[in-house]
Amino acid sequence: MATAPWKKPKPKSAGTKTKLSPANIAWAKARAKKAGRRYPNLVDNMAATKRQQEAEHAGQEKDRP
Repeated sequence: MATAPWKKPKPKSAGTKTKLSPANIAWAKARAKKAGRRYPNLVDNMAATKRQQEAEHAGQEKDRP
């Protein structure tokens, strides 16, 4: 069984925080509402952060030869 995210220590590689864009904040809120929650929880915010980081990195990989 996997350990819950809030019980894991913060990864040492995560030195910088990621500020969610307004679009990803809205996406996290919509995800929470769809699940029946009034506001996003840690898991919603983690999914939005991952989504944002993947979108940022997808643009960088296209520039590589």
